[in-house]
Amino acid sequence: MAEDDKKNSKQLIGKTVVSKTGKRFGEVGDLVFETRSGELIHLVLHNPTTYTAKLELEKDKQGHILVPFSAVIAVGDFMVIAEEDII
Repeated sequence: MAEDDKKNSKQLIGKTVVSKTGKRFGEVGDLVFETRSGELIHLVLHNPTTYTAKLELEKDKQGHILVPFSAVIAVGDFMVIAEEDII
């Protein structure tokens, strides 16, 4: 990833998560990462949509929906994910 492409984690929190087809999933509430490598593992969704709640995605111990960071394909005004990579 080029230096210009790097984002501070604070810039990701609160972004709306959408699929590449435009379906809204919710907002980024937190990030789960590997402490040793700093690799991002999951996005923790806040305010998930009813569509997202029906997908039976992985959840953390508090019941928050987790989206694998590997499904993220773009970050801009929105965080775009490839829906086929998470279901």
